[in-house]
Amino acid sequence: MATELKLKELAKKEPLFTSGHRLCAGCGAAIVAKMVLLAAADYPLVLANATGCLEVASCIQDYTAWRVPWIHSAFENAAVTLAGVETMYRALKKKGKIDREIKFIAFGGDGGTYDIGLQSLSGAMERGHDLLYVCYDNGAYMNTGIQRSSATPLGAETTTSPAGSAIPGKLQRRKNLTRIIAAHNVPYVAQAAPSHWADLMKKVRKALAIKGPKFINILSPCNRGWRTRTDDAIMLSRLAVETCYWPLYEVENGVTKITFKPKEKKPVEEFLKTQGRFKHLFKPENEWIIRQFQEEIDREWERLQKEETLYS
Repeated sequence: MATELKLKELAKKEPLFTSGHRLCAGCGAAIVAKMVLLAAADYPLVLANATGCLEVASCIQDYTAWRVPWIHSAFENAAVTLAGVETMYRALKKKGKIDREIKFIAFGGDGGTYDIGLQSLSGAMERGHDLLYVCYDNGAYMNTGIQRSSATPLGAETTTSPAGSAIPGKLQRRKNLTRIIAAHNVPYVAQAAPSHWADLMKKVRKALAIKGPKFINILSPCNRGWRTRTDDAIMLSRLAVETCYWPLYEVENGVTKITFKPKEKKPVEEFLKTQGRFKHLFKPENEWIIRQFQEEIDREWERLQKEETLYS
């Protein structure tokens, strides 16, 4: 399938993730789901969704925001649930009982992907199931009370890493799950952000055109957990990319390619100061965390550029 995107044509498509759900106003997860499904709309689809914000707010008893076959899975096993469906599909196709080319997409938040669902995801990737796993990363367990996850960035205040006299927010670096999945030697891994919609949707289309396991990690701003305004999701996403906190890149068959390079890399302070979860970092006693944050971003960005250079 071609990866070209024409905005006017996309605007005419019927959304497969509809309005009327109960996600918070301005929720990044809703934007991510809508974009992913618009990019995938030319295929028959089957979805699995781990328990989390996106799941609990999009399907309440008889009411659903999904216009495609959709399976609510447990918090920890969306990947393996969909892997089982994909295996059944291949068996039925081999027997001649199905002749359509169906695509399989799993959605999970960072809690159900980085942490609770990592074993399930790793297994599905290693076994080579032909599916796409999409993580909408909002950086904490937002659905259950804004507890820290391993995707929570350094210094962020959550209900289980509160900023105060004992600790200045989360003391650990966030897990780099995109690199972890790339280390599984799967055909396609990418990082995307809703502010750069064309990049995101091209990556979804590319992933679906590739046979085998694929993974896309998508930043998903959460105004409730990030302590921001309800209309800030795209601005926050853009700042995350322009500061290289969330670099946009892909790893296809082991080859790294950066898909967006900021003309001027902004300091991470520009991203942090927009969010209430980081306001304590701007106190004199906590400024060392911002410096460490910046150093880590710089190292990762330099490493990405070196990896890309190896194959250019």
